[in-house]
Amino acid sequence: MPDDTGDWTVKTTEALAKVTLGPRLDHKGRVEEIGDGVAMVSGLGDVRLDEVLRFEGGQTGFARVLDPDLIGCVLLDGARDVEAGDAVFGTGEVVSVPVGTGLLGRIVDPLGRPLDGKGPVPSEHVLPIERPAPSIIERDLVIEPVQTGVVVVDALFALGRGQRELIVGDHSTGKTTLAIDAIIAQRDSDMICIYVAVGQKTSSVRRAIDALQTHGNFARCIVVVAGSSEAPGLQWIAPYSGMTMAEYFRDAGQHALIVIDDLSKHAATHREIALLTRQSPGREAYPGDVFYIHARLLERAAKLSKARGGGSLTALPIAETVSGNLSAYIPTNLISITDGQIVLDSALFHQGQKPAVDVGLSVSRVGGKTQAHALRQAAGTLRLDYAQFLELEVFTRFGGMPDGRVRAQLTRGARIREALRQSQHKPFRLADEVALLLAVQAGLLDDVPPAVVALIRAALPDALNRDAADLVSAINTSGSLDEEDAKRLTAVITQFVASQTAPKSAPEPEVT
Repeated sequence: MPDDTGDWTVKTTEALAKVTLGPRLDHKGRVEEIGDGVAMVSGLGDVRLDEVLRFEGGQTGFARVLDPDLIGCVLLDGARDVEAGDAVFGTGEVVSVPVGTGLLGRIVDPLGRPLDGKGPVPSEHVLPIERPAPSIIERDLVIEPVQTGVVVVDALFALGRGQRELIVGDHSTGKTTLAIDAIIAQRDSDMICIYVAVGQKTSSVRRAIDALQTHGNFARCIVVVAGSSEAPGLQWIAPYSGMTMAEYFRDAGQHALIVIDDLSKHAATHREIALLTRQSPGREAYPGDVFYIHARLLERAAKLSKARGGGSLTALPIAETVSGNLSAYIPTNLISITDGQIVLDSALFHQGQKPAVDVGLSVSRVGGKTQAHALRQAAGTLRLDYAQFLELEVFTRFGGMPDGRVRAQLTRGARIREALRQSQHKPFRLADEVALLLAVQAGLLDDVPPAVVALIRAALPDALNRDAADLVSAINTSGSLDEEDAKRLTAVITQFVASQTAPKSAPEPEVT
């Protein structure tokens, strides 16, 4: 057998030569109290905010409250084996997370630890989860569109790269589905997508991941999971970790989209931690800094200037309301922070209008400057026509026979509403949206029964691929449509609608 003793001796000697001998200073404290994922620690007077603390059993936490006598430490691991009297050591480092392309296609926890059973996550860099937002001078105008593939959003509430758009609504009204569809729509784009689940049920997270893997380009996605059964510390840092992962791509000149599902549960976790660490409660028992924690998080979404690489980070935070109360504390805070909101209505949802977007309460403050030219041209007065229809529909419920003009508006509005319906996880291409809106604006669907409108909407993409593939490619690539191409596309749509609405001839009886 070969003798490896010499090699081992050489390697050991080299390793010992690199060891620095001498006294070492350890910042050591003691656990005074422990409970509900929060430890009160004494003896660490030099600890800074958000510094990582290491317990003698190997668990970690971060300093959240700095009092003269006690440090409020939020645990990032289970507190089952931590007891009063245990030693605690300061590390001098703040909470950080791995970033880079090695995270693409992976499911991780807020510390970057793998949850998908695919082995360790290769990381190029490690960055702190708390980072300053870009300054005003480092930002650029938000003018590039984000196609969500959802007709009602892209047509009426255009989103731009670098925007922060809140998705808000009651429980089980399709908020997560709308956000997941926006991620799925990026399967052929250049955007990196990050989905952050905060305090969600395991079954809900599993459905979202399955949808991304089945319908989207999961190889360009990162999923960060801090479930409802995880430690409060992990749930608290999850949005910040996801934002840091997304910022890596933004700062590299690329484009990223982050969905945070949801910030209402994150605010509840913040309130829980604040009460356990004995901070003074304010409105609805939330601490006074609950607005600040979300403001400093969402301000990190931005479109960077060319001098900074021109990358962008678009944020779609989600918030939950109770009984449609948009004036509640957390929804109000988030509405004032973001650049607009998409409001989902439970009544519309139960009526079968999905996505259940309330067009009266929803708004995008960036405006139509981010909308693709072809889509803006095709949409025209759609939002005004639809809003007028909704008002007329309410008035006609009181009875009375409307005149011919009002009846025509009601008929047209009903077709618009049917055209704006959409199946989940089936986002439209830009060309599909443009064609559908051209059909609506040209009145091609006004005399079509609503059930047939649904069939036309579903079959339209295949018809365009068959009869106008070059136009589809041109619109999806350039986002524009000249007059000649618009006439040609309208002719194709007219022929397709006529073929769908033409009466089917009865089969001739067989001669026996």
